[in-house]
Amino acid sequence: MSNSFDDRKKSFENKFAHDAELQFKVEARRNRLLGEWAGDLLGKSGDDLRAYATEVVKSDFEEAGDEDVFRKVSGDLGSHATEADIRAKMAALKDVAKQQVMTETE
Repeated sequence: MSNSFDDRKKSFENKFAHDAELQFKVEARRNRLLGEWAGDLLGKSGDDLRAYATEVVKSDFEEAGDEDVFRKVSGDLGSHATEADIRAKMAALKDVAKQQVMTETE
């Protein structure tokens, strides 16, 4: 009887770990896409654009949640985009990132 319980527990633990990994991948992808969008607004291209997108991804490690990423992009964009524009783009790109990651993991 305990083997069944242990198997279920292990299964739930594996699912949780898998879901957490997918969530991390989606957020990192969204941040990269956001960095590419913001970098484009700032006139960056090529290596400069890729480097800026990487900076945006790294900014997410400052604190939990999206506010660290928002502050980074908002501060860099200044008058190039409003708070509402940035937040809307973050939401839209999260959907795009999720679709991309889910397609890659199938």
